[in-house]
Amino acid sequence: MEEHELLRIVDVEYLHDYTMDLEFSNGEHRIVDFKPLLTGKLREPLLKLDNFIQFALTDWTLEWYNGVDFAPEYLYEKGKAA
Repeated sequence: MEEHELLRIVDVEYLHDYTMDLEFSNGEHRIVDFKPLLTGKLREPLLKLDNFIQFALTDWTLEWYNGVDFAPEYLYEKGKAA
């Protein structure tokens, strides 16, 4: 991935637990385990699975019911190639 390339998440498939298959605007998929990313006061409520599954795909990334989101580039780097 080039440094200046801006990524968007264009599709998401919830797999299980805290794991999702994310498709990025560069056509690549990454499998992301969100559980280790759910730290801090705003993100900790998402450790309850009922809260975690309350997400939506915005124009550029995923956003949860409580306003939590992650930069697509961060999720791309944290994910594993699908």
